[in-house]
Amino acid sequence: MISEATKARFAKEVAKYPTEQAQSAVMACLSIVQQELGYVSPESEKIVADYLGMAPMAVHEVTTFYNMYNQRPVGKYKLNVCTNLPCQLRDGQKALHYLENKLGVVMGETTKDGLFTLQQCECLGACADSPVMLVNDRAMCSFMSNDKLDQLVDGLRAAEGKQ
Repeated sequence: MISEATKARFAKEVAKYPTEQAQSAVMACLSIVQQELGYVSPESEKIVADYLGMAPMAVHEVTTFYNMYNQRPVGKYKLNVCTNLPCQLRDGQKALHYLENKLGVVMGETTKDGLFTLQQCECLGACADSPVMLVNDRAMCSFMSNDKLDQLVDGLRAAEGKQ
């Protein structure tokens, strides 16, 4: 399930910490698993736990605490819309509903073509730029008006040849 190359990457992360603190690499190892598999399965949590000498439940707690870890397969583009109060006050919920209509899914679902998964998320720390969203846990998008949401989604579809 986990390749030797992945285990080598685990070893590089673990080497950054004193031997008795190997579990400090848990977040990095989970990120590596997700890069390889696309999500963190219960089986891969167990592999990480065994590798780091941790209880499987301790790894599961990390996976479920942070929304950057996918616990099931997601679309190629994961769209996380902030719906905390500052974004709510500046149309964060409206942005989420606009995307639901545009993509034909409800929050938490993936489009039939597997291209987009739509999620809500907790504060992204960019309240002054609200409403904000995060694409694939990496790219922050600010001031997401309907026009900007259209540009984002249509641009990603065009890049995939799915206009």
